Amino acid sequence: MTTSTRWLAPALAALCLLGGCATRFDLQGHRGARGLAPENTLAAFGKALDIGVSTLELDVGITRDGVVVISHDRYLNPDITRRGDGQFLNERGPVIATVNFADLQGYDVGRIKPGSAYARAFATQLGVDGERIPTLRALFDLVAKRGASAVRFNIETKISPLVPEEAVAAEPFVRALIAEIRGAGLAARATIQSFDWRTLLIAQKEAPEIVTVFLTSQQGAGDTVQVGKPGASPWLAGFDVDDHGGSTPRTVKAAGGTVWSPNFKDVTAALVNEAHTLGLKIIPWTVNDEADMARLLDWQVDGLISDYPDRLRALLERRGMTVPARYPAR
Repeated sequence: MTTSTRWLAPALAALCLLGGCATRFDLQGHRGARGLAPENTLAAFGKALDIGVSTLELDVGITRDGVVVISHDRYLNPDITRRGDGQFLNERGPVIATVNFADLQGYDVGRIKPGSAYARAFATQLGVDGERIPTLRALFDLVAKRGASAVRFNIETKISPLVPEEAVAAEPFVRALIAEIRGAGLAARATIQSFDWRTLLIAQKEAPEIVTVFLTSQQGAGDTVQVGKPGASPWLAGFDVDDHGGSTPRTVKAAGGTVWSPNFKDVTAALVNEAHTLGLKIIPWTVNDEADMARLLDWQVDGLISDYPDRLRALLERRGMTVPARYPAR
């Protein structure tokens, strides 16, 4: 295969994803299927494949020795982390970027701490003792073993401009992630998403064949857009929403985005129309209530991210919409 041919397939796949060749609704399992199995574990991703999703949504960090691992938190979360003796951490554990991968494997992340707010929020999650923080490569291998060649990966860089000491610096972080994706031959089936748009701009430059997804939230203390505030939000890589009429979709477009993934609470029918007019796909997160799912479907969003992909799939089926294939364990 020539160099030009090798890059052609991923580029065409990316164009299809964004330009209308792939017209099916994008059903994404959040952290695998967090409402049903331990988040961001192989058990959760396996559950999502059993249910049948088009995309596995996940988060990654980089260990001290350079391994790309799957974890939402930049540190070990005491609500879901047990030591080798089976006891939950009493407080926030070490930052993943300061721990070697082998040492990280000494922790069990297969169960929620009883009595925690997290446990109350996800009462239907079934624990799977013995689950470890997996590598990204292990997930790629799991999907390949299931024969799930149509399933995509929406991978979030867990990095924050507010606490740079809690992660590998942006450029080496993104380069390590790109290397894993390219090494597995999955550039056509992966997207890189982030609230920290620095990583998206780096990805666009370093790997233009990989689609980038611009995450935003405008809810309370978690507001990453900051309409009407002086200067640019630290999350938006120098782009100031107020320079674009206070419009988040227009700011995403200005940053070179083709996919916008907002907090579902921020979405209105008018914003969906604006995004589509600008040529953006819109895939809100994280939608767990059926009434919210139905409203967003009525507004014709391009996909939804849910902790309960089984609920979303059932709703799509009732509406007569095409649903993804299932890939149960063999």
